[in-house]
Amino acid sequence: MLPTNLFESVFNRSPFGHYLLSPTPEATILAVNDAFLKASARTRTELVGLSLFTAFPNNPADPADFGEALLRDSLARVRANRHPDTLPALRYPIPVVLPNGETGFEERFWTATSTPIFGADGELVCISHSNIDVTDQVNSEAAVRESEKRFRALTNATADVIYRMSADWSEMRRLEGRGFMKDTDAPTGNWLDDYIPPDDHAFVQAGIARAMQDSAVLELEHRVWRSDGSCGWTLSRAVPMFDAAGQVYEWIGAASDISERKAWEDKLREADRRKDEFLAMLSHELRNPLAPIGAAAELLQRTKLDDGMLKRTSQIIGRQVKHMTALIDDLLDVSRVTRGLVELDQTVLDVGAVLHEAVEQVTPLIDSRGHALALNLPPPGTQVLGDRKRLVQVVANLLGNAAKYTPEGGRLAVTAFAHGDRLHIDVLDNGIGMAPELAARAFDLFTQAERSSDRSSGGLGLGLALVKSLIELHGGEVACESAGAGQGSRFSVCLPLLHAPAAAAPMPDAQPGADAALLRVLVVDDNVDAAVMLAMLLEASGHQVQVEHDPLEALAATLANPPQVCLLDIGLPGIDGLELARRLRARPGTAHALLIAITGYGQDSDREQILQAGFDHHLVKPIDIAQLYTLLDGAG
Repeated sequence: MLPTNLFESVFNRSPFGHYLLSPTPEATILAVNDAFLKASARTRTELVGLSLFTAFPNNPADPADFGEALLRDSLARVRANRHPDTLPALRYPIPVVLPNGETGFEERFWTATSTPIFGADGELVCISHSNIDVTDQVNSEAAVRESEKRFRALTNATADVIYRMSADWSEMRRLEGRGFMKDTDAPTGNWLDDYIPPDDHAFVQAGIARAMQDSAVLELEHRVWRSDGSCGWTLSRAVPMFDAAGQVYEWIGAASDISERKAWEDKLREADRRKDEFLAMLSHELRNPLAPIGAAAELLQRTKLDDGMLKRTSQIIGRQVKHMTALIDDLLDVSRVTRGLVELDQTVLDVGAVLHEAVEQVTPLIDSRGHALALNLPPPGTQVLGDRKRLVQVVANLLGNAAKYTPEGGRLAVTAFAHGDRLHIDVLDNGIGMAPELAARAFDLFTQAERSSDRSSGGLGLGLALVKSLIELHGGEVACESAGAGQGSRFSVCLPLLHAPAAAAPMPDAQPGADAALLRVLVVDDNVDAAVMLAMLLEASGHQVQVEHDPLEALAATLANPPQVCLLDIGLPGIDGLELARRLRARPGTAHALLIAITGYGQDSDREQILQAGFDHHLVKPIDIAQLYTLLDGAG
């Protein structure tokens, strides 16, 4: 038989709170152990002999304090059922003395078990009540739940795709696509094929490998399959989650839809490319007329010319100045229109008269190229409200554009008709046509077909942009259609009846070439004025000069009379100057001739390409005559 004091010692030394209660509704405290005294900050004198509910009453100021009622019910069940009863995490605030000396209530949570204790006769002697203070655990769990709730709210508030990945990225555990990508609720190992285009697999896998190696944040911009099946762009950022041992057990990521930003970046790059192309073409177009003008000035200074030569020289200068003036006018026109500085002088106009005047302006070009033109006028009296000069300019530009981009002997048509309250003017040709992607942006500023060294039609890519701006000032619209390369084009203008349309086109140019100093010199340039002017200048210095405008004819001419010096334009019809230089180098008679490129293309990439083709020197129009003479002196 164990001594009684042993049971009392076990009761008092238990790490859990215990007290013995009378088996009555008042639940008088009969005994209490040290652990509960410590947890409640009370003494035995304060508790023993009191009702449990007197010692630990409800907080009258807390309508949510149901601790006493729940505990009373638990003790009543023990008395009635004669079985233990447990209350998990019961909220039971207890009165405490506050730092200011007043009594207040401190929120506490307890797990409690009440066990009936019976005497030898089977009667209920008392109730053993044990409890554990779980306040810290409850508060910690509440904090976790609140954190999870905030995280879920943040997740729901963001438009970003949220995903979870296994530690080795072999399995996507979940993805919330936000309508941008398809949702994935079940773990999947095929996520790379399901979400990433094949061309981006290697790039994405390399980024993941780097992040896994360093256990660092993954950040990548890559393409993804969107939920609608199209391909978009995303900025994906994933952070590693570490366990207690410092090992990554999962990755949590967010992916933003940056498709629109990428599209704008592409547009900006394309606009920048077209701007650079425009500047290169502008440089080329301005150098072309400057070349014969510079040569003419040099000729006038060095030689006393007879009346015939003087007249011919002045005519060349006049033509090239007129060409430069037209280029500059186009530039200024576009600048004024795009800045909204053009004011229309609007009057009531007869559409037929406008079309006749436009056709009259372009007839010399049409005739020179042997085109057939069909002019289909609207019914007499068809009128629009507009600026006569500007509308004639529009139609003339569109028609001139069609004439220049249609091979000789082609067919052109201008058709005007009324439909409802709108006037339609279509300019059609059976010329070179254009790819659909170029037709879609034909009216954008600086738009041109792919640059080639031939550039037989030339141009700055300003004309159609000017047409669009002028027509929009008149309240109309423009459109372009083409079935593809070699299948012609249709440019359409639509105006309110009481108004009219137009289109613009580039102006071509060519290039010069050749020098002299008691040498046999071959000048090859399809720009007649430039070639003749340069030849006259060289002949005045005593050189024997042969001029050719066609590169194949130039090759044939070198067989009978091999030149010592070849001055070659790069932009030539048929074969360009680069190919001509290669063929001259391949022939015994011209293999060691001095080859000088004289061209409007002056960028570093142009120079490198020219020298690689076999040229000895590269001169940019308008050429430095003194530099040319120095090169010829060296050849002599």
